[in-house]
Amino acid sequence: MRHGIVLFTSDRGITPADAALAAEEQGFSSFYVPEHTHIPVRREAAHPYTGDRTLPDDRYLRTLDPWVALATAAQVTSRIRLATAVALPVESDPITLAKTVATLDHVSGGRVTIGAGFGWNTDELEDHHVPAARRRTVLREYVEAMRALWTQDEAAYAGEFVSFGPSWAYPKPAQPHIPLVIGAGGGPKTFEWIARSADGWMTTPTEQDVVEKCDRLRKAWAAAGRTGRPQVHLLAMEKPTPENLATWEEAGVTDLMWGLPDRPADEVVGFIARHARRLGL
Repeated sequence: MRHGIVLFTSDRGITPADAALAAEEQGFSSFYVPEHTHIPVRREAAHPYTGDRTLPDDRYLRTLDPWVALATAAQVTSRIRLATAVALPVESDPITLAKTVATLDHVSGGRVTIGAGFGWNTDELEDHHVPAARRRTVLREYVEAMRALWTQDEAAYAGEFVSFGPSWAYPKPAQPHIPLVIGAGGGPKTFEWIARSADGWMTTPTEQDVVEKCDRLRKAWAAAGRTGRPQVHLLAMEKPTPENLATWEEAGVTDLMWGLPDRPADEVVGFIARHARRLGL
């Protein structure tokens, strides 16, 4: 299993560049940041962790742009993968986003992994004119359209929510295929979506029965005719005991994600070093 660090970015505390550099120096494999363009003050959508309109962390209001944050991290690192946990692609223009992601992958030497969500905050989606009931379809079209722009010399796409004629779009990503993992609750709809259109699953903070759900994901993967095994990025909410690590690895978890505390920069750097030692990195 690989180990990654999640920084819930905000306009306070450690910068993404400093956190990513510390994580790379301590042997972590991936660096993840989240995305919210804004949080509507008046909302109907319940947060999946609190179960109501309250937010568990005021950093939801203060998140940095993920692609700018990862670009700063790319400039001070050379090995660590640059990922999102999670980005909300449907809140951007797909052609512009394809350019942004391709540019980041190009300048970083092929280190981008996209962790994408469907969007729990349906009020936020509505401000971007995304119909909440169709958000899975919208994301699928975004992914298909962006992959066309990344891989085809003259790309075109015709869908319900995304449509453009033959176009040139450069740079192409350094990777022949940018990995996409979907951060969402581990139910049948999610696993079917992943098996059709993504490379793996990213667990939510409240996920239960991960071992059983990993098995369900593999069955959906096989039923869709996919070869190999899906990636599983587990947001670790338990201590890294030898027993937990062995259970997760046996279940097929490929990447463990460890969150950082909302502390001053020097304390965060110290936490990264201590956690790396606990994991034997």
